[in-house]
Amino acid sequence: MTFEAPGAQSPAPHDRLLTTTSVVGLMTLMSRITGLARDIAFSSWFGSGVVMDAFTVAFKIPNLLRRFFAEGAFSQAFVPVISEYRTHRSQAATRELVDRVAGTLGLALFVVTLVGVIAAPLLIFAFAPAPGFRSDGRFPLAVDMLRLTFPYVLFVSLTALAGSILNVYRRFAVAAFTPVLLNVVMILFAGWVEPRLGRPGLGLAAGVFAAGVVQLAFQVPFLRSLGMLPRPRWDAAHEGVRRIGKLMLPAIFGSSVAQISILLDTLIASFLAAGSISWLYFSERLV
Repeated sequence: MTFEAPGAQSPAPHDRLLTTTSVVGLMTLMSRITGLARDIAFSSWFGSGVVMDAFTVAFKIPNLLRRFFAEGAFSQAFVPVISEYRTHRSQAATRELVDRVAGTLGLALFVVTLVGVIAAPLLIFAFAPAPGFRSDGRFPLAVDMLRLTFPYVLFVSLTALAGSILNVYRRFAVAAFTPVLLNVVMILFAGWVEPRLGRPGLGLAAGVFAAGVVQLAFQVPFLRSLGMLPRPRWDAAHEGVRRIGKLMLPAIFGSSVAQISILLDTLIASFLAAGSISWLYFSERLV
């Protein structure tokens, strides 16, 4: 948002573009800095061992799905469709698209989340099948952690939906700042909530859950101010919803190779000494 004196000329388009780019760049830099601070805090407080190994596996699974359903395939498919609706159709039609997408995506992700929570032991075994991971206490801890972190897929996907709407309406800074909240909330839970819980590590997982809620809630007032706060309705047959679904398929396929590589890295590390998964995580984050 900019403030101008009465009678002042509006900034030229290229000036507005430079201002927007600078703001988004600053917010992205803040996200990277707070992300580095988060990992420094984790490495200092938890080191590389049972707790951090279990958390890394439990957090990597919803993060993998996030890249498929949120910032990845969904955003690539949703933004062109809603942009076309906003440009060539009425506000009511655009609002209807948002309602239908929110309802359809939300229900589908709720089912995925429910299945993920129930099938947590199978998912952890798929990502870390090594006998040593099951015998030294990391497996049951990772299962309990995953049941707290998996709902993040639902929250972050709806956050990506909200962020895409805001970007189409040129509220770029809001979506760019939102990841900062993830890092701040996770640091707070790791430093303040975790020591107050009876079982080590659950505070880390609870931080992921809380961060997802905070990220989504942060964007609600901005959507309401635009008159685009969704009223979710299921409608998989809606023309816009079907177009988005078709556009998502090649995007999911295109990103699958990199995501499978991440899965294999963790799987191999689970067969090595305790702490190997954490070492791999910290090195990837630093890069």
